[in-house]
Parts: sequence; C-alpha cells; structure tokens
Amino acid sequence: QVQLVESGGGLVQAGASLRLSCAVSGRTLGSLAMGWFRQAPGKEREFVAAISWSGGSTYYADSVKGRFTISRNNAENTVYLQMISLEPEDTAVYYCAADPFGSAEPGPQYYDYWGQGTQVTVSS
Repeated sequence: QVQLVESGGGLVQAGASLRLSCAVSGRTLGSLAMGWFRQAPGKEREFVAAISWSGGSTYYADSVKGRFTISRNNAENTVYLQMISLEPEDTAVYYCAADPFGSAEPGPQYYDYWGQGTQVTVSS
C-alpha cells in the first residue's frame, strides 16, 4: 500500500513562492509516476502537473506553465512542486497522487493513490 503525505502549504501573498513536498512510502518511488492536483472550494479537482517515473517527462496545466515546476528525488522518496509568482487563483487544496503504471497522465482516473492534501492560500 502506497502512502502519500503532502506538506509545505500555507498562506502567502500574491507573487510569493512556495514549495510543496510529497513524501512517499510503501513502495519505491522510482516505480511510480506522480502528479499534483488541486481543488478549490466549489470546483472540481483539476490537474496541475505530472512527472514520469524517471523524471524524464513532465506535463503542466496551461494555467501553471512557467510558474510551477514538478520534480522528484527517488533516493529520498519525495516529489516536489515548486510554485512561484503565486496568484489568488492558485488558492486550493493541493493533492499528491501516484500512478503505479509509471506514465505521467493529466487525468485523475490514472492515479490509484492520493494524499490528504495541503492547503495553499494566496491573498491579493
């Protein structure tokens, strides 16, 4: 069983940066593709970024391209989401997710394991 624990969220002002972390246990991170999703109040969960098992391929939602960077450290079993130039529209609960088939996909249906989420709030 794969467990995912997110951390790093918080309350920041517009223009600030945050780095989210996702600690993975129960399975070797190197066998998993990983994704970040977010859900704002009253909205559906949406794709943010994904990274293949090797880290060689990354994908981003158009709304975060150029501002967010997903990365992974397989040796430390941790996935990161570096966020810069944050906007109020980025306010949401951010979830880490794992795809055991190893290919990064933008759809939540590909991910079998999910963390509990970490709140990111960006004030204007």
